[in-house]
Amino acid sequence: MSLALRQIRGVIRLELKKTFFARRGWWVYLLALAPIALTLFHSLVAARFQGYGRRGHAISGDTLLFAVLFQTYFLHLGIYFGCAGLFSNLFRTEMLEKTLHYYFLSPIRREWLVIGKYVSGLLVAGTLFAGSVSLSMYFVGRHQGAAWSAFLLDGPGLVQLAKYVMIALLAAIGYGAIFLIAGLYTRNPMIPAAAVWVWENLNPFLPSFLKKLSIIFYIKGLCPVSLPASAPTPISLLVVETDPISGHYAVPGLLLVGAAILVYGAYSARQAEISYGE
Repeated sequence: MSLALRQIRGVIRLELKKTFFARRGWWVYLLALAPIALTLFHSLVAARFQGYGRRGHAISGDTLLFAVLFQTYFLHLGIYFGCAGLFSNLFRTEMLEKTLHYYFLSPIRREWLVIGKYVSGLLVAGTLFAGSVSLSMYFVGRHQGAAWSAFLLDGPGLVQLAKYVMIALLAAIGYGAIFLIAGLYTRNPMIPAAAVWVWENLNPFLPSFLKKLSIIFYIKGLCPVSLPASAPTPISLLVVETDPISGHYAVPGLLLVGAAILVYGAYSARQAEISYGE
């Protein structure tokens, strides 16, 4: 094994322990647990209503419910702010605790340090939110009993779940690279996080060429279940309709964007200087 890979692996081992059990990141676990609790509550309530002899809803209702949950909560809140908290703190926490110079004084190239920290953050984010997506989809229709098991195992359920997990990982790859750089070069990473969040949520109202400068445009088009069109409102009249990009281009495009941002951060870290002052 080359020296670079050994150094990256060593950084990943150290960072996984710190990131998984970081006191500053406790709220990220709440973001991941919230949809699990919500879908479990939904399933328990639906099962209770069925126990009273009331007519339940179809499986299509549960798949649509999860699609709404995924596109509104996971993409716009949970994964986004979870990545903001995890990745921006990979360097920011070291600065606050005044321990970053130990890394910079060690015999490791800074680009390997950046890559190692990024991979460790991606492993944590992927574990939390891929697990949250999987459990949430399992619980959302658990009250359907054998019909839900058949939908997952013999129907399109597993394919839909695999796509949702892939989208969650792609979102973590893109947002993680952005917030890693923000944590390295800004004193308050929440300011760029808020700015990017506003930009991502303005995506439906942007011209077509500006839509393509956001991550949400690519990952929303990959969702396996489309949301039904809502009734026209004054705000909906401002939405600019744009054809979704094909998954054959969206997936490699997101990977290339994430890699480009990471490479930029890795090589620019060579000139980074430590400043513990606020």
